[in-house]
Amino acid sequence: MILHKGEVLFHQGDSGQFLYHIKSGLFKVTRLHQNGNIVLFNILYPGETVPHHSLISPKETHGTATAVIRSEIEIIPANEWYRELQENPEKPLEIARLLQEKLRFMQQRLDHLTVGTPAERLELLTQWMNDYSQGMDLAEILTQEEIGQLIGVRRETVNRLLRGV
Repeated sequence: MILHKGEVLFHQGDSGQFLYHIKSGLFKVTRLHQNGNIVLFNILYPGETVPHHSLISPKETHGTATAVIRSEIEIIPANEWYRELQENPEKPLEIARLLQEKLRFMQQRLDHLTVGTPAERLELLTQWMNDYSQGMDLAEILTQEEIGQLIGVRRETVNRLLRGV
């Protein structure tokens, strides 16, 4: 299945009837809180099978995944995924590897947040996104608010950084 920029892979609260293997592209995952705030809390990239919290047992989705560039995904019916998990002794190790890779990604993102200046954090995010962005500029993929959420600064600071001020 092909999704284009702005198209939604899954919505917050979906029942979890499917899992998705990302073959190419990028997705941002946002969460709508009860107070109305929308927070970007994850980036999904090629090679991942998501939702992560449903790899071993079903659960409704925690956020909304929206394509930020053209993306190709494989839809996996959840009942088939869980049946294979029961029947194939290699499947749990595959899931452990997927989760380990995501944990390493999250550790890298946390390391990026502890770098000294906002400019350095923006540069690290830009370098990482360049590996997956199909040549698109970071500001074409994410809003200034979203970039700020990923590097721990306000939108105004991102605006200044992107202008080179």
